[in-house]
Amino acid sequence: MVQSLRFLWWSLSSYFPRLVTSRFARRTPQVRGFGAAHVPSDLAKQLQSVNMLAPTEMCRVMTKYGSDKGRLNNYTPVYSALFKKRCEQPLRVFELGLGTNNPDAPSNMGVFGSPGASLRGWRELFPHALLYGADVDRAILFQEDRIKTFHCDQLDRSSIRELWSRPDLHGGMDIIIEDGLHTFEGNVSFLEESLDHLRPGGIYVAEDIMWSDVDKWYDRVEAVYSKKYPTYEFAFVVLANRGSNNLLVIRHAAD
Repeated sequence: MVQSLRFLWWSLSSYFPRLVTSRFARRTPQVRGFGAAHVPSDLAKQLQSVNMLAPTEMCRVMTKYGSDKGRLNNYTPVYSALFKKRCEQPLRVFELGLGTNNPDAPSNMGVFGSPGASLRGWRELFPHALLYGADVDRAILFQEDRIKTFHCDQLDRSSIRELWSRPDLHGGMDIIIEDGLHTFEGNVSFLEESLDHLRPGGIYVAEDIMWSDVDKWYDRVEAVYSKKYPTYEFAFVVLANRGSNNLLVIRHAAD
């Protein structure tokens, strides 16, 4: 009931007004590209063209299932630009962070949160994909048609390596979304243990990066990652000048 009311309110107060407004106005994100392979970054150019005022089918689907990717964070216009041409492909999609509704857990979604909402949204958006997820909260792990989830503590690198050693996850992923702890240490730990599992042509996204961590990310990507991973493009996407409404987007060059 709560989820249905949220979706109705969002549709009336946000989706339809933005649908009209976006016909006459544009708001694009701030994007900074990194990586030696493309100067300026092709990925950054693509992201700079996104109209953040324009709602998409991805916004509607994610909000319907209770995910905050469209309703609160407004990430879905970016995701639509990145993934819309791949929706019919037999992708392998992984997301860290299932959205725990345990109020005592860090980075929780509140007691009315809907664990697994994003994975169910991806399942509808990618009808031929296999979906995988992981979370530190064992109580919310589940398995459904085309969805499997596993335990992972992103602050424990051995736990991350154990996750990727599972037979179901062998072969890599086309899309990896890191929506876990939302700390610099947690983001770095999972990225450094997971980026090698991104297939050529794949996209890795770290969500909810704190504004206070932006400069640290700029330094690390420019000084370390752009040299360590020469076949990857990096783009930092700033959607708001406060809070944590920012993304790190990484694309692995196709073979």
